Amino acid sequence: MRDPRYDILFEPVKIGPLTAKNRFYQVPHCNGGGYRDPSAAAAMRGIKAEGGWGVIFTEQCEMHHTSEITPFIELRLWEDKDIPQLRKMSEQMKTHGALAGIQLAYSGINGPNLYTKEVPLAPSALPIRTFTNDPVQARALDKQDIKDLRRWFVNAAKRSKEAGFDLICLYGAHGFGIFQHFLSRATNQRSDEYGGSLENRARFSQEVIADMRDAIGDTMAITLRVSLDETIGELGFSNAELRDYIEMNKDLPDLWDLAQGTWEDCSGPSRFKEEAAQQELVRGIHELTDKPIVGVGRFTSADTMVKQIKSGLLDFIGCARPSIADPFLPKKIEEGRIEDIRECIGCNICITGDMTMSISRCTQNPTFMEEWRKGWHPEKMNVKGDSDTVLVVGSGPAGLEATRALSERGYDVALAEAGTALGGRVARERMLPGLNAWGRVLEYREYQISQKPNVETYFDSALDAESILEFGFENVCIATGAKWRRDGVARQHVVPMPIAEGAKIYTPDDLMDGTIPTGKVILFDDDHYYMGGVLAELLANNGADVTLITPSAFVSDWTNNTLEQIAIHPRLVEAGVEIVLNRGITEIHAGHVVSNCVYTDRTQTYEADAVVIVAARQENNGLYTGLKARESDWADAGIKSVQIIGDANAPGPIAWATYAGHRYARELDMPDIGDALPFRREITELAMD
Repeated sequence: MRDPRYDILFEPVKIGPLTAKNRFYQVPHCNGGGYRDPSAAAAMRGIKAEGGWGVIFTEQCEMHHTSEITPFIELRLWEDKDIPQLRKMSEQMKTHGALAGIQLAYSGINGPNLYTKEVPLAPSALPIRTFTNDPVQARALDKQDIKDLRRWFVNAAKRSKEAGFDLICLYGAHGFGIFQHFLSRATNQRSDEYGGSLENRARFSQEVIADMRDAIGDTMAITLRVSLDETIGELGFSNAELRDYIEMNKDLPDLWDLAQGTWEDCSGPSRFKEEAAQQELVRGIHELTDKPIVGVGRFTSADTMVKQIKSGLLDFIGCARPSIADPFLPKKIEEGRIEDIRECIGCNICITGDMTMSISRCTQNPTFMEEWRKGWHPEKMNVKGDSDTVLVVGSGPAGLEATRALSERGYDVALAEAGTALGGRVARERMLPGLNAWGRVLEYREYQISQKPNVETYFDSALDAESILEFGFENVCIATGAKWRRDGVARQHVVPMPIAEGAKIYTPDDLMDGTIPTGKVILFDDDHYYMGGVLAELLANNGADVTLITPSAFVSDWTNNTLEQIAIHPRLVEAGVEIVLNRGITEIHAGHVVSNCVYTDRTQTYEADAVVIVAARQENNGLYTGLKARESDWADAGIKSVQIIGDANAPGPIAWATYAGHRYARELDMPDIGDALPFRREITELAMD
């Protein structure tokens, strides 16, 4: 049963005319699905309702065609035709007593309108602010435009009501919403009654909310998501101005939704942001308003949640990423099952779904966004198939998740680990600077496996094909991971690069094993995710004189998709790392490297006592190929299937490995579907001519 310390989290709280059943508030978050995959998004939100959340919101929903953020895929409420898919979502949200909320967004200075080809509108005429620096400018809203925009918000509110939502969130944070654009002097340089003083800059939000209340009556609640602090200097909407704004408009919305100024600041990864990182910006705001407040901070600890409430900082615990990692977080706290929570590790792989316009993933929760597409439930496995036993070789993230999920289905599982500890790459990477929280991938699965009587774990068990054939397991899952390549093969070099005899070459595996070079160290990053930047920081912390060379225009380029690139670069500069962009390495010699410009191919040399190569990874698939070579012996050995998964099959991020392990467990002994699509997708109906 629930620990009495957490009773406060389950108290009902009023939001305007409504009452939330508890304080667990899933704030709006994207998922890579949007208007393209509405059924997948609806089922995902429905699972959260089942998991016990009191308030559940959509992602941002574009409320008018004059402001859209193509290529990014969000929800749309442009016309009545959009209502049915949104109603399907609200119905899913409310299945277990949660309040259903929709976030209405007019992106203004952030909306390039690449799809609709409409001229963007904003408080002031300025270039569009997008991730991709689109060469588009916005026209300043005139008085008639503002009247039109107010009407469009009213129309969207009416459609939201018809779609079955209980709450409307007006988006004015992260730099993405028109309300923040009016409030901030950086984006509002008007000289009329909508610009200048804070009273004037607040006028638009006051008018829109008054208009909406007149239109929808007292049946819905209106929340306003505003920036805690834009952190962009004197022109920005500061924390002090936010406090003035709330004090002068204390009864304006039914709830204040407080979020940091930029998305990078608000949803920074665990490498750079601690749990409850925004609490000092929130402290004291409740003294300015009697309306409830929700705030965020990657809350994963029930004790931290309670402190936020008891200290008077928050009335609701706002979660996006933690609600993805474990949709059943509230229910597990309520049922006294804290140890069963899949805690968010703050890797931000979920955000990459939005940034890459693809279906989102979660490192901790492989079922995220597969609830409808594949019928996967985060807490329920399909029934066991005809066979009984499985040997899983390798205890990295793929092997651990396969073992956990297989045991849930009822298989007898033997987990063989060549070393003396579980975790594989996760156990090693968690020791690197800033990545300690990633150890939760191991800790959650290690605990779950330890509770299963049908799992046996064997250490110091390096297996070969012959020994596996002798064991008599019906199914064999090979999850033996991968090693970093030493020869430079990745993107610049598709064959091994020239490396002279006597050159001191190191890989990420060497550094994680404790062999850390000193002196002048060149780190060549042709991987472009987090590893190069993390190792450069490790080397600098150990006293090396580090130069990071990368063919990309950014350090750790792909981390633009995880919102951490903007923090990685200054962290390395502060650590004394010299950063060389747009250059590759063509040759490595004893004492120096030859580097080429990616545009001109002009070369120059850099002194180097040692070179750390962060390139591609090589699959550890020898055991699998050995078993495949003896496939004719499988039947006599009682083997029905042998499959390779995770990095041993094709190296990728940790989320790809946990997904592979979960998929293997789900699909074992299931009917062969042949060439059929292995997931459902939404098919757009052709319009009638």
